[in-house]
Amino acid sequence: MTDEVLFCADLDRAIALFSRLGLRLDTIFPADDPSVAALSGRGARVRLVRAGTSDIADPDGLPALQPAFAVVRAEGSAWRTGRAGMQYRDLMPDRQGGRYIASHIRIPDGGPVPDYVHFHAIQFQIIYCYRGWVRVVYDGQGEPFVMQAGDCVLQPPRIRHRVLEASPGLEVIELGMPAVHATHVDHDLALPTAIIDRDRDFDGQRFVRFEASSSRFAAASIPGFDACELGIAAATRGLASVAVLRARDPGRAALRHDAELWFHVVLRGELTLDNEHRLGAADAFVIPAGRPFQWADPSPDLELLEVALPGRFTLERIAD
Repeated sequence: MTDEVLFCADLDRAIALFSRLGLRLDTIFPADDPSVAALSGRGARVRLVRAGTSDIADPDGLPALQPAFAVVRAEGSAWRTGRAGMQYRDLMPDRQGGRYIASHIRIPDGGPVPDYVHFHAIQFQIIYCYRGWVRVVYDGQGEPFVMQAGDCVLQPPRIRHRVLEASPGLEVIELGMPAVHATHVDHDLALPTAIIDRDRDFDGQRFVRFEASSSRFAAASIPGFDACELGIAAATRGLASVAVLRARDPGRAALRHDAELWFHVVLRGELTLDNEHRLGAADAFVIPAGRPFQWADPSPDLELLEVALPGRFTLERIAD
């Protein structure tokens, strides 16, 4: 059976209409700005495409990296409504050639979330709870649990999960690979599941739930900073690492790194990048490999969220 492709001006309204006709949502993408949805039921399959969408093919493969320096300010940033009514702000507009996506996601009103059991066709994805709390449930991980500010999860490829409830003003940081990936609905699985398998392997990764209450800091690879690694490096076999950084006694030396992706969000406090960019809470930046950079003048309360791929990389001092 082939999909009947229909173009629509409002994707949400079109999904609601076909749902009332007995069809159910199977796939939607991209999550931050949905433009394509597939539904099926009553012997029919429909593919809804928002008018103006240039490419309606399902996302597949991993685009080649196009490294670029970027600074994204929280002030003045645009928010848009994405999947399940959540609001998204882009933290990596160039997407590094489509290889990565980083989003600041919020649910202003809180309460029950109109989500469903689903999974993502991704190679890497983390969720960091920035403000508020959110109640979630994952396949094989036991009963639903609450993520508080500072908590983080690694969502390995294709793990089934669901967002259940959020506090008013919930904000999370999400980073995934590739940038455009499909969200697939699992109509047959109810969560939580009776079987608990916390060490299950998902394409070489395992689920991680990091709780901020267990934070332990040690000297970071960047001079003058301490880091708390969130357990992502071990769970992804070195594919990626995620850490919270705190300033201790940073100098002003110029540095460079050799990671494919080196991404940061200012969680609180302030920092000057390259003697030019004074960064504050919820500002984000990407520094490509080989580009000299300098961090200076951190505020006493500075905290940064760092995501690096691969998980192990080298920082080199190149000047005083």
